[in-house]
Amino acid sequence: MSVNQDYERAIREAEPVIAADDPDSALPSPRLGADSLIWKFYGDSRGVLGFQRLAGTENCIEQLGQAVLDHSVIFDDFLGRAKRTGPPVMKTVYSTEPQKWGRTVRDFHRNIKGEISDGSRYHALNPELFYWAHATFVDQVLYITDTFIRRLSYAEKVQIFEESKVWYELYGVSARSQPQTYEEFLAYWDDMLNRFIPHQTVVYATGYIRQGLPRPKKVPAPVWNVVSAPLNAFLRTVIVGTLPQQMRDVCGLEWNDKRERNFQRFARIMRTLNPVFNRLPLRWLYVPWAYRAWQEVGVDPRPLHNTPAA
Repeated sequence: MSVNQDYERAIREAEPVIAADDPDSALPSPRLGADSLIWKFYGDSRGVLGFQRLAGTENCIEQLGQAVLDHSVIFDDFLGRAKRTGPPVMKTVYSTEPQKWGRTVRDFHRNIKGEISDGSRYHALNPELFYWAHATFVDQVLYITDTFIRRLSYAEKVQIFEESKVWYELYGVSARSQPQTYEEFLAYWDDMLNRFIPHQTVVYATGYIRQGLPRPKKVPAPVWNVVSAPLNAFLRTVIVGTLPQQMRDVCGLEWNDKRERNFQRFARIMRTLNPVFNRLPLRWLYVPWAYRAWQEVGVDPRPLHNTPAA
């Protein structure tokens, strides 16, 4: 059976495959720490530039897009959903109880199931679906760091991938679909990009890019027309620039050589400014959960891992 056939069969099993939790185990639960590259880069505030890449790539896979449509309030409360789901994932990496928070994230998904357009079933804890969701976070660390913070060496990319296995283990979901090497992860990522579809969820979620940011009710239209112009230009260059071409295609997001050049120029400027960012107060450089974790371990991450790849 081919890899593609095996994936299609497994994802349509639509059954949760979770690890047994043993509270009496004498073995310490795995965790990441201050010596990991994921700690250094995942909680960096510049990660906000990849918010659309993270959310969009996840939901371009039909089963996950449908799960959001069926079970989420994203269409009514986008920011509220982000606030509810983001912190537990952050705490899986940065808290002193990573397994507790990983299991919390997993258990949010126990009853998320349904059907997609061809009538086949899905379940959010099916390992093929759950690992893809995790892979989008791994990609975020790799992509945002290499694009906007500093160039990563090949060895560092391998290290981040290896650390991501520990991260995934904390969720307590079967790792049967997890690639075993960084090269396998890259091949897996490319294969998944080719499975993207224009699901209603992701098309809706990128509407603000195509149509422009909606005007706040209290802002007069003439004022908003002036204020929103540079904001929309930023979104259509920098935010769309972070997206893989397959996502631009299924979401109908315009892209051309001029925007690509402008995007690459912005990325180079951001990387050049990395020494400046590393002089910022720690609470500005990191999101709150990461900042508190660095404070608790008594380590200043700003001098760590700052040498860009040649």
